[in-house]
Amino acid sequence: MNFGVEDCLYVYPSDSIARWVNVSRPRASRGGFWFGKGFVVSEIADKAVLITGANRGIGRALVDEALHRGARRVYAGTRDRFTAPDERVVPVALDVTNRAQIHDAVGAVESLDVLINNAGIARYDDLNDPSVLERHLAVNLFGTHAVTRAFLPMLMRSSGAVVNNLSINALAPLPLIPAYSISKAAAFNLTMSLRAFLAPEGVRVHAVLTGPVDTDMTRELDIPKSTPRSVASAIFDALARDEQDIFPDPVSQSLARGWTSSPTKALERQFAELVAAAPMAHRSPTRSTP
Repeated sequence: MNFGVEDCLYVYPSDSIARWVNVSRPRASRGGFWFGKGFVVSEIADKAVLITGANRGIGRALVDEALHRGARRVYAGTRDRFTAPDERVVPVALDVTNRAQIHDAVGAVESLDVLINNAGIARYDDLNDPSVLERHLAVNLFGTHAVTRAFLPMLMRSSGAVVNNLSINALAPLPLIPAYSISKAAAFNLTMSLRAFLAPEGVRVHAVLTGPVDTDMTRELDIPKSTPRSVASAIFDALARDEQDIFPDPVSQSLARGWTSSPTKALERQFAELVAAAPMAHRSPTRSTP
């Protein structure tokens, strides 16, 4: 059984996990900030946004929140039929594992300021069936990568942003869904790598490390959960503040303390400097299309 990323099971990791911070801080200015090659306005109003996995849960809440904040156009990417709640919403058939649909989606989008990679799956497993792990990687890792690469030219033109909706399970695996946890850990590494590659191009890359959310799969679990609406609102609030690493709920926020001084963050900064010093031919992620 497949679940959208908004329907995944979340639990509390037992140990405190620290917070992600920016590899490099943009230079602030009135109404926005300078980053990479251009000036970036930090509000969602009058922007074009593409949200994958937009049909329910966090994805649907992100659509509603973008409209509430005055987005000019919201492209709702889904595998299934989507009923647009507003004339500003453009439904887009988009299975993130389908190269033809990704290609067609690029043709359907006139311009793009923010790409939110929200689509994903989660299955219960015990790692005995390699095909389950392969399926999670196909959607949660390679799908995110393929969609991002396809829309990079538009995002580079707009000095836009990529937002990858991940999970606290990217930091600590949940044994009930290890394939999901592995795929999210890989997607987190992808996010950090893209962040280093795309910073010189003026494209910001954000990681969303979400805790328990009240969605279809978690609704019967007796644990504290945030609402999809509150998570969506917190994501856009963090984008307005240019927080590259986003903890959108109380559980993830409680795990975030101390991350700024962690060895992991020190390594990320050091490795990002290596990318910045490399010749352009060796660090451009846009040399080919998906």
